[in-house]
Amino acid sequence: MNPQQMEQMGQFRITVWEEENFQGKRCEFMLECQNIMERGFHKIRSIKVENGPWVGYEYPEFQGQQFILEKGDYPRYEAWSGNSGYRTEHLLSFRPVKSANHSDSKVTMHDCQDFQGRKFEMCDDYPSLQAMGWCNKEVPSIKVNSGAWVAYQFPGYRGYQYILERDRHQGEYRNYMEYSTQAHTNQVQSIRRIQH
Repeated sequence: MNPQQMEQMGQFRITVWEEENFQGKRCEFMLECQNIMERGFHKIRSIKVENGPWVGYEYPEFQGQQFILEKGDYPRYEAWSGNSGYRTEHLLSFRPVKSANHSDSKVTMHDCQDFQGRKFEMCDDYPSLQAMGWCNKEVPSIKVNSGAWVAYQFPGYRGYQYILERDRHQGEYRNYMEYSTQAHTNQVQSIRRIQH
């Protein structure tokens, strides 16, 4: 089933609340929302993801720090920011991650920008890139061959999150500034496939 068919069948579904612990104004979405304030909300403080993976952003128009939102409940910001070194208490925009395919995901990391230098191809989750043989704390460029991935600044899936998708940038992230609008570093020390 392709992403468009999934959208039509309600395969992407998220419910958001203006306050923590599923309180206050609520709204259900099956498509992206570029600015929750245009829907009469001030912010999003709790979330339930019913279907499909989503990515939430701290600012409107899919800007700012990214947070992966997979199926489950997020009653407070700690639930979506997890072990992140960066915490934001609300989200203002979100969209579905349409290219996620946990069983068919492949990514190639390069130790130089523009896909130059040593490369390493992966099809599995790695809580520590250094433990599996990557010699650097940095990953200057990444090519997503299939699926969708979330890269983390630190080992153990901690720190800044970068959502890397096959259907964005044609899967090509030539330098770390393309990882996110708020990418502060090319430091990537753990990576995993996004669950669908």
